[in-house]
Amino acid sequence: MSTEAVHPRASDFVIRDALILVGTLGGAYGISQFLRNSIGVIAPNLATELHLSASEIGVLSSVFFFSFAAAQIPLGLALDHYGPRRCMLVCAAVAVAGALLFAWAPSPAWLISARVLMGLGASCYFMAPLALYAKRFPPDRFATVASFQYGLGTLGTLLATAPFAWAVAAIGWRACFILIAVAMLAAGVLIAIVIRRDQPVAGQGSTTLRESVIGMLAATRVRSFWPLFAMQFVTYSSFVIVVGLWGGPYLTHIYGYSLTERGNMLLVAVVFQVIAALIWGPSDRWFRSYKVPVMLGALLTAATMASAAIIGVFSSAGLMIWFVAVGFATGYLPVAIAHGKSLFPPELVGRGITLLNIATMGGVFVSQSVTGFLIDLFPAAGEGYALDAYRSVFAFQTIVILLGCLAYFYSYDPRSES
Repeated sequence: MSTEAVHPRASDFVIRDALILVGTLGGAYGISQFLRNSIGVIAPNLATELHLSASEIGVLSSVFFFSFAAAQIPLGLALDHYGPRRCMLVCAAVAVAGALLFAWAPSPAWLISARVLMGLGASCYFMAPLALYAKRFPPDRFATVASFQYGLGTLGTLLATAPFAWAVAAIGWRACFILIAVAMLAAGVLIAIVIRRDQPVAGQGSTTLRESVIGMLAATRVRSFWPLFAMQFVTYSSFVIVVGLWGGPYLTHIYGYSLTERGNMLLVAVVFQVIAALIWGPSDRWFRSYKVPVMLGALLTAATMASAAIIGVFSSAGLMIWFVAVGFATGYLPVAIAHGKSLFPPELVGRGITLLNIATMGGVFVSQSVTGFLIDLFPAAGEGYALDAYRSVFAFQTIVILLGCLAYFYSYDPRSES
């Protein structure tokens, strides 16, 4: 199949080839999503087995996002200079090494090192496909394709909930990470087969490192870059702070849920985010705006976090509704990404969207790290964390989202003005 066309017409698309391409890259992204969210289910197990405090659990989870964010600037340069295919193959090898090290890690220090490698290895599986899609698909279909990529990737987050809990109960968490390393290796092989050659990019082979860095700086000067940066700093962290980290301990310490029960409840949030991503994805066309659906999603997310901070303990039905709301409200990320992509000229797309992804993943790193230390400020409640500690986490996230909305409100919206 052809992956070389830079500006194809809609009539040039072969549906079968597009499905194979998006399916392959979405599958690889799903594995990276599993890696980033895999601490949530096993956090209480790791805390008990390795005697970790809340702040140590927060660091263990968040270093993935720190290394992920740190990789974005060199990744942006590599995407524009070497192409998505090479980046994804190198990252697959690093992710495999990280998963195997995590499986065999004898101490917390080794677990943290493994999470760093996982973050580096997973760093390209959303941005590299988007850089490829930006050249492969027409601009008015980019948000829809991005939502399919995001939705397929979220299936990996789904696997990190109930299925992961069941697997941990059956074979243990270490054996599970060996299996995920094998899956990532298989994904790398498929990428090598499906994408025969890298997309040609502007100046590939002739652009110097200095010119690439200048282009990176140019991307930060694009109109409304910083308001988008602020919004993406808060967009993804609300979902990950619940499903990827504190949701599992919250269900265990406050509601007494077992390993499989907390996996099942986290699954609810993920399923509804998969559904929501497909609904939010084309919403920019319904509203003829990027900003309107992004603001709606962010404010719904803030309201969801605020409700948990205020109410504290839900009824059984209320808890189910809350996890549904967490999944649905946070599904607007593809529209925020499409808004960011629309700001950049073609030669800066790879660098621009990876710079914005620094905000996305850096926001998770900050939220998870800060909330871990925040929880440790409260006296322990038996063998778990106090209810007020969790309420402070949800209140903190509410404030962060509202600050992001305030900055984003002043952004330029090309969709509404076209």
